[in-house]
Amino acid sequence: MELNKIDSIERLNELKEEAYKKIEMRLNSNDVEGEINKYHILVCSGTGCTASKGQKILKQLDKEIEKRNIKEKVKVFKTGCFGFCKLGPIIVIHPDRTFYCKVDVEDVDDIIDEHIGKGKIVEKLLYKGKDEGNNKRIDDLEFFNDQQRIALRNCGVINPEDIFEYIAINGYMSLSKILTEKKSPDDIINEISESGLRGRGGGGFPTGKKWQFAKSYENEDKFIICNADEGDPGAFMDRSILEGDPHSIIEAMIIAGYTIGAKQGYVYVRAEYPIAVERLEIAIDQAKKAGFLGKSILNSGVDFELGIRLGAGAFVCGEETALLQSVMGMRGEPRPRPPFPAEAGLWEKPTLNNNVETYANIPIILEKGSNWYNQIGSEDSKGTKVFALAGQIKNTGLIEVPMGTTLRTIIYDIGGGIHDQKEFKAVQTGGPSGGCIPASLIDTPIDFKSLSDIGSMMGSGGLIVMDETDCMVDISRFYLEFAQDESCGKCVPCRVGTKRLLEFLNKITEGKASEEDLKIMEELCYDIKDSSMCGLGQTAPNPILSTLKYFKEEYLSHINDKKCPAGVCNALLQVVISEEKCIACGICARICPVSAISGERKKPPYVIDQEICIKCGACIPKCPVDAIYKR
Repeated sequence: MELNKIDSIERLNELKEEAYKKIEMRLNSNDVEGEINKYHILVCSGTGCTASKGQKILKQLDKEIEKRNIKEKVKVFKTGCFGFCKLGPIIVIHPDRTFYCKVDVEDVDDIIDEHIGKGKIVEKLLYKGKDEGNNKRIDDLEFFNDQQRIALRNCGVINPEDIFEYIAINGYMSLSKILTEKKSPDDIINEISESGLRGRGGGGFPTGKKWQFAKSYENEDKFIICNADEGDPGAFMDRSILEGDPHSIIEAMIIAGYTIGAKQGYVYVRAEYPIAVERLEIAIDQAKKAGFLGKSILNSGVDFELGIRLGAGAFVCGEETALLQSVMGMRGEPRPRPPFPAEAGLWEKPTLNNNVETYANIPIILEKGSNWYNQIGSEDSKGTKVFALAGQIKNTGLIEVPMGTTLRTIIYDIGGGIHDQKEFKAVQTGGPSGGCIPASLIDTPIDFKSLSDIGSMMGSGGLIVMDETDCMVDISRFYLEFAQDESCGKCVPCRVGTKRLLEFLNKITEGKASEEDLKIMEELCYDIKDSSMCGLGQTAPNPILSTLKYFKEEYLSHINDKKCPAGVCNALLQVVISEEKCIACGICARICPVSAISGERKKPPYVIDQEICIKCGACIPKCPVDAIYKR
């Protein structure tokens, strides 16, 4: 199909029907005519699978298909993240929707010869889950059972580098209906407000209200911003949407521009996301050629241009005023509010700023209606939420669940439970700005109010699971170290306060603190929260406060007993050799970097001089009889 300017909704509908026939087998499990006799092989081309030979597999598939002269029978496509990142590289074969995981380049011959040539499943590439006999199709995986993909609806379904595939699944239809039916900006804002959509970037501000504020300020120049500066450790939600469905973000930003009266938009994306940036560039170029960007979109008289601005990875630029400074080419530092960006943002002009996931919901809300959307989720929080599931959990990856889904469902039903049957201890939500939720609150529903009530927050969607081997004091120290390092330094409470907090935490993990230090540290946390200029400083103490609330006994153990219950804090541990197990082989002594281990071969036991030992643990995995351990 040739890409030319689309000048009417009638032409868009024609292209949609034509494009739909090409991918119908992926969308409809029933028999379809024409393409049903061919195979579509979808290769995950997100960052995770790309890093583990995904693109090499794609090239090898193309090579073997051409070599066997079966290009008319089978086609290979790039697609976005399926979510089950632990199992990459992943491919899904349509129309039977067979899910193959941990695929290697050497497996391509088996896939072509057995699956494509003979119609036989390649058993060794199937997912081995709880029910090993029922995991051939992607629909059969328990990982997806409790999910509802709205923001991620097109990831793993379409080729993100082909605008026609986006058009085939109603892409740009919401925008076209708005422009051709001349819907008013107020109608759009009302629809979004009634849907109950709240910002998915962390704050949870009602999206319709934010759009209304930006619309209400009169100015000839206004701007639309997409915040794709995803800085939380372990978070990759926005990246995956941009990699798998960039046109949905472009469509939403054009709609936002029409609604508030803006003619220019910018996607502020991390330079460390090269695949996302490349897909965005391709999508923007295609949207321009199709006439969805530029002058008089669909002959409506509405103009909108879109550009990309690259961020350098500063966590503080996730805060909207710091982000705006960076977009304008200045140092990314926050400024006091008010005025808010809706009144004075880029170049002091009214500016609307939402994050990637928020925009991803807009086209489908306008397509299916607010009543459809607000039936999903909880009373306080409508719709779904995308989470990056990581940590001590079996099924790491990207998930999307209805708001109100419990932590138990996420951790055990979707996540598969804790590694090695260990005991679940806590989960960190909201990244460095959030809090640690203990195992006793595992039935807490995930929504804005419930998390706030227990001292945590939704954040952008990072969800880090911890087990009995994690030290909650050390976890607090890790997040505080990150926040302190990422502080822009503009205000004293954040610049100096986080440094003092980190010093207290280091003292505690080294067994040098007192209970008085603990009291001072807690008071300082509230001082920093109350007096910092922006969200980074205001939320930096949250990991400390939540762990003090739910795991204070661990702090006291470090302080009073000089012990780390989880065996993590090196300064409070000893590396010792078991007299009963030691066979005096001498391996440990040979690899010790500081010569702290001594003994005579074949005359056990060897011993470790605790005054010299630096507790690096290098000797532990080298012992052939597991005689060395930390205590």
